[in-house]
Amino acid sequence: MVAPARPIIQALATISRHRMFPYGQSALKPTLVRLQRVRGRSGIHAGPQLPNATPCAVAIGTFDGVHLGHQALLARLCQAARVRDLEPAVLTFEPAPREWFARQRGEAVPTRISSLRDRIAQLAECGVRRVGITRFDAELAALSAHDFIESVLVGQMGARHLFVGDDFRFGARRSGDYSLLEALGPELGYTVERLDTVTNPAGARVSSSAIRRLLADGDLAGATTLLGTPWHLDGRVIHGAKLGRTLGFPTLNLRVPTAHPAAKGVFVVRVHGLAPTPLPAVASLGTRPVVEDAGRMLLETHLLDWRGNAYGQLIRVEFLHKLRDEARWEGPDALALLTAQIQRDAEDARAWFAESLNL
Repeated sequence: MVAPARPIIQALATISRHRMFPYGQSALKPTLVRLQRVRGRSGIHAGPQLPNATPCAVAIGTFDGVHLGHQALLARLCQAARVRDLEPAVLTFEPAPREWFARQRGEAVPTRISSLRDRIAQLAECGVRRVGITRFDAELAALSAHDFIESVLVGQMGARHLFVGDDFRFGARRSGDYSLLEALGPELGYTVERLDTVTNPAGARVSSSAIRRLLADGDLAGATTLLGTPWHLDGRVIHGAKLGRTLGFPTLNLRVPTAHPAAKGVFVVRVHGLAPTPLPAVASLGTRPVVEDAGRMLLETHLLDWRGNAYGQLIRVEFLHKLRDEARWEGPDALALLTAQIQRDAEDARAWFAESLNL
């Protein structure tokens, strides 16, 4: 094998401190550390453990959404790390392998439940203290399962205990599995543990794929049951074109960190971070087809009963109920039609909140 031009693990998010959102939920402020390249067997054998690679217990995966199944695995990971006096760590991929393979095949890129930034923050909330961020590309896709274990997991991450799901596969042509990890453990100095599939009360498997389907179908309540919390997007409020203010519906604008979010449309939401309690709102997540053709993904949120300056504030927008898909109007009356629709959306959101409070 030809040695890669860069380290397999490109960065570590070291979780040494937390900052607090105003609404009391911890969020990660990671320190990204560039890892040195290490050569050896097949060009990339890690050889001596890296200075950064504190012995750790490692869970491996994309962890899109950090749903209830992930949370169960991470709870077991943290418990195993405490017993063995190891640091709880995660190795994840950016982009996700399914995204990379879809692009190679010319297929539609799968949607994302959470951005890398939000994913790391959610892992931190579950007790993870280090995240290895690995760029998934042709080089990594061609890496043998044995080299992945020896150079990446043991060499660069410092794995001494591994935690994987029952369906985990890795390495070139998905040749690696739990049996291979177990077989190489004594030789490479680690132990491995398997977590069985987590199911919901109805017996259905809790998975990121299932959550993506629910979000695409507008079933926010169903997605919440698998995620454990409402689906949400975090970010800082940025300046926009001020069109909403001109139309009488000022909005908080957030950049969407992925071009393919798991849901699009108009939603009933609540906003954390601006007041002691969540604020009711209505939000549009999409490309704003009425006012521009750039195709940029943007989250625009109109607060129903709050006025103030939120620019630069870090907020969380939780999605509670889908009202409709994005609509497109053309011609001289397009803005008037859009304004009328926003008014109806705001009224529908108020009605949804009123009904929810009366349940």
